[in-house]
Amino acid sequence: MGIFKAKGVVYKPVDDVDLGPHSDEFYLRANVKAPRMAGLLVKIFVWFLESRIFGGILLYMLKRNNLIHKLVSYAELEESPVFVPSHPYEDLKEQEVKLVEDDLSPSDKIQKAMECIQCSESIQENSALSFHRWTVLDYSRAYISGEITPLMLLSSESSEPALHMSFFIDYNVGDILRQATESTQRRTIITSRWSPNRNQRRNRLYALSNYRVPRNPYDPNKVSGGSSSGSAAVVSAGLCPVALGVDGGGSVRMPAALCGVVGLKPTFGRVPHSGVIPLNWTVGMVGILAGTVEDAFITSKKINFPLLKTPNCISNIKMAKYGETMDVTIPEIEVMRLAHYSTIGSECSNSIACHLENMNVAEIGLDARVALSVYGTDRCKFHKKIFAMADVIVTPTTGVTAYPIFDDALKTGELDYINGAALVRYQISGNFLGLPAVTIPIGYDKVGLPIGLQFIGKPWSEATLIHIAFAMQAIADSRKPQVFYDLLKKD
Repeated sequence: MGIFKAKGVVYKPVDDVDLGPHSDEFYLRANVKAPRMAGLLVKIFVWFLESRIFGGILLYMLKRNNLIHKLVSYAELEESPVFVPSHPYEDLKEQEVKLVEDDLSPSDKIQKAMECIQCSESIQENSALSFHRWTVLDYSRAYISGEITPLMLLSSESSEPALHMSFFIDYNVGDILRQATESTQRRTIITSRWSPNRNQRRNRLYALSNYRVPRNPYDPNKVSGGSSSGSAAVVSAGLCPVALGVDGGGSVRMPAALCGVVGLKPTFGRVPHSGVIPLNWTVGMVGILAGTVEDAFITSKKINFPLLKTPNCISNIKMAKYGETMDVTIPEIEVMRLAHYSTIGSECSNSIACHLENMNVAEIGLDARVALSVYGTDRCKFHKKIFAMADVIVTPTTGVTAYPIFDDALKTGELDYINGAALVRYQISGNFLGLPAVTIPIGYDKVGLPIGLQFIGKPWSEATLIHIAFAMQAIADSRKPQVFYDLLKKD
């Protein structure tokens, strides 16, 4: 396609770009040129895309029409490329943070985290929360007291009529019963140093749904986001207080926002990638989905996040209205979205190419990869300049709330890049630049669907983000989903 090569954009050096509120940098709104397709149209589109005759031409046209060639592939930049969004570790001296010895056992780390958040209970009692989610502490106390056991929970809920929410791909009833029985017989994590060995842990996890459409607990006719949609949905529905996901393009924060739960994505490199399928190795990071900030914090300590101080660190947090806010300009957001889209797409395609006979790796978009890496260098420098002025960047989590699940998408899937672009509009810097971010449910739209607010921090500033999330949670409204399993309710 070299004979059709168009002239690309020439980007300014980073130092010449004004990031202030009165900058003349213009905002290019996402203008996705790709029709929604489902059913037979998807099959036809896939056939053409995988065709050796038409595939390359179709891909070239899509990239040209969506400005990938002009803004990314053929762009001129002066910076050296950075292929991985890694940040040298920096001790930020964050306020109200304590160090914990690395040699502590996992159960001791969780105990330390629990001690830090004991004081949050009084805040919850005085907050605007109208709906209480059962937390890790609630389950811990119930199990320690013997008031309820995992086997009792399983037995009571198994008698309820099934709802076709597609939370799980598959499950084995016998194995679930055996695990619940073993968990009931074990001592609690608070009073025991027991930890299952590797053989005991193996094959004990149940995969969350990625083959069918997980329904949104706030409205089963709406989407739950992706790609960690199953994780977000089961937490939202009360089936568990915490779940893990992988955030490659907002895949933890986006479903968390749509399902009304907390989503926490760490700095690139904070959490090891061991055990994670290598689908998007430069933009994907393990993240946490939880019903409350408390549970996200407890889990974060388990997987190597910093620890907050005790006993009064949460109540000392001041809300944003008492602090200073400023307007900043984040240039070329749409260009970053396109660059991230091409990066994650090519990485995922390369990862699964060996399993797809018809995939032509040469057409994935390798022409853009070095340009993408150079572009990432510029965006990192822009954000560093912004974080020299501000502690966090505040955005909506998604550009839309949960939209309907259409019948024609259930059998063959759906290609809806317009809604997809709106969902990931504010997610990209967290992945493309490796920045930490947290989303908190702060309200609901006119039809009762959750709205999320996102805080993006400088590298290694997870403790600051958790502090802010605690403070926001204390004043945010919370409503019970349409589909909710009240596992610790008392008859």
